[in-house]
Amino acid sequence: MNLASLDLNLLVSLDALLQQRSVTRAAEQMGLSQPALSASLARLRRHFDDELLTRVGNEYRLTPLAVQLRELARIALSGVERVFTAQPEFDPASSTREFTLLVSDYVVAVLGDTVAGLLAEEAPNTRLRLSTHSPAVVDRAEQALLSADLLFLPPGFLTDLSRRDLYRDEWVCVVAAENPVVTTGLTVEDLETLPWVATYHGPTASTPAARQMRMLGIEPRVQVVVENFMTVPTLVAGSDRIALLQRRLVDLMPLNSGIRALPCPFDAGPLIEAMWWHPVFDDDPEHTYLRDLVVRAAQLAVGVPTTDIDSADTDQQKK
Repeated sequence: MNLASLDLNLLVSLDALLQQRSVTRAAEQMGLSQPALSASLARLRRHFDDELLTRVGNEYRLTPLAVQLRELARIALSGVERVFTAQPEFDPASSTREFTLLVSDYVVAVLGDTVAGLLAEEAPNTRLRLSTHSPAVVDRAEQALLSADLLFLPPGFLTDLSRRDLYRDEWVCVVAAENPVVTTGLTVEDLETLPWVATYHGPTASTPAARQMRMLGIEPRVQVVVENFMTVPTLVAGSDRIALLQRRLVDLMPLNSGIRALPCPFDAGPLIEAMWWHPVFDDDPEHTYLRDLVVRAAQLAVGVPTTDIDSADTDQQKK
């Protein structure tokens, strides 16, 4: 295909149409007239030999090809924007960039406010977008990190991406404050008999501690599955359920949360929180600035220099 013959404005139109699924709303988003965008849609339909948008009743639906193109168009448009906004040096004070971090609610609780505060002070015209990641996002992390800046996840789940370790935490078991095991102490038998609230529980989704537990032959009886950590205490309090949580998150909970943290009766191993990014941005000035800011935020929020982490000085590390 001769790319020189393509009109890049069609990429902008394609992205708007696939995101809005409406010619009218897409035209409003782009500041164009509806006939002008309808003409772009006609050109796109000829190019792909596909309707892309089909009317069903009073709404438009994406064709199977359009569903495939929706994320690809967003990634491609993000790449084009990065190319044409690139500068030899990055000036935080004058930047209007939006930084996107793919995070869990645990990372938001520990680091979110500090990252946002540093950005507000040093780069007041930028915007921080904290998007919740999911097992599906982790499964396609390399593709997701072409349009997002950083993904926060412990080591062991990703390969072939750049990584920097940020801080250590530890896993604890949480039970209701009135659960009898609070006074007797947890045993491995308790882990196998008590019902569990599991986070990210699935064939390819798990926390490192839950994965370690299963590797030791301890099979939890999972009763509730959630894909966030902040809701766990409400599902444990007042019940006989048990769950695994990060010590730093438990320490942020109010004293009347109705839960108690107990040591794990097995070697759960340390939790290392890391940030990951696509290697294509290793030497990008604004991306380098963001990574440095996150490292500084971790130092401020956690209070432990990242040099205390065994593999922390791995700003260009591949794994």
